[in-house]
Amino acid sequence: MKVLVTGGAGFIGSAVCRLFVAELGASVLNVDKLTYAANIASLRGIENHPGYSFHEADVCDRATIARLMAEFSPDAVLHLAAESHVDRSIDGPDDFIKTNIDGTFAMLTAARGYWEKLPPARARIFRFHHVSTDEVFGALGARGKFTETSRYKPNSPYAASKAASDHLVRAWHETFGLPAVISNCSNNYGPFHFPEKLIPLTILKALHGEQIPVYGKGDNVRDWLYVDDHSRALHAILTKAKPGASYNVGCDGERTNIVVVRQICALLDEMLPSSPHKPHDRLVTFVADRPAHDRRYAMDAKKLRRELGWEPQESFDTGLRKTVRWYLDNRWWWEPIWHGRYQGARLGTAQEAAAG
Repeated sequence: MKVLVTGGAGFIGSAVCRLFVAELGASVLNVDKLTYAANIASLRGIENHPGYSFHEADVCDRATIARLMAEFSPDAVLHLAAESHVDRSIDGPDDFIKTNIDGTFAMLTAARGYWEKLPPARARIFRFHHVSTDEVFGALGARGKFTETSRYKPNSPYAASKAASDHLVRAWHETFGLPAVISNCSNNYGPFHFPEKLIPLTILKALHGEQIPVYGKGDNVRDWLYVDDHSRALHAILTKAKPGASYNVGCDGERTNIVVVRQICALLDEMLPSSPHKPHDRLVTFVADRPAHDRRYAMDAKKLRRELGWEPQESFDTGLRKTVRWYLDNRWWWEPIWHGRYQGARLGTAQEAAAG
């Protein structure tokens, strides 16, 4: 199987590339713009694999994307490329509108042109898989979970841009017949995660003995999904789902943010018994909350399990332990980021957007 993956140098995208190439025997063309959150080092394990190739390009560049599709001749497109950090979307929404909406439009246009020229047998098996987020559904109350039929109610610029892209994909399927599928996932975590997000940020702040910022009271709830489990779910959807289908991907991993942070601190206390920063939870500091911070997310993945046979391999506890251990053992990956591109500064205060 030949798969064109957009955003394959990002966190989820690199996990997909590693799984598809090294374990599942697919041929992958990774197309990535290499923004701040992308990291070619995440693909070191497959960079010389005969089934893997990379091309630096912007998904908004329709002509280049069309040319790459024609040259690579994929059986499927897995569209992961996106600006993904809510806090950055608050400070500067422009890139989110351009990449997530305009970029998806460009990808759909190129994919439709490519698909319509395929021989009938190949056209029938072709898939355009758009990867989205639970945040398009807004916030939940104390009970219940998002399903594939939940109403869209995005509350951040990031969520709104992803909601718009979901609607575009659905429209291209309904209007033009493009064999597209959509998946919406819960919060991912695991190795190779850029440290602006909660779990890697907590780990690295604690390792450096710095204050660990927790928004508000830390009682916002997220449904956590180990990134390799998500990658396997994407493969199942890409290869088994019928055109027009949508699937939620989650792992019943609901935790409040403060519980996650304190669990990380406890793991670091255990794994680093001689650390001068023990107990690490003394570094926890509550800070002003993010604007429009959704209270709770939770995903009902029963449809994915029932129809496609997917099951996660990691619980939150086993996945978090693996993640903390990975950051301790792989300083080569995160130290250049921490000492260069990003040192854990607070984002999402809306000050930059207001100033602009």
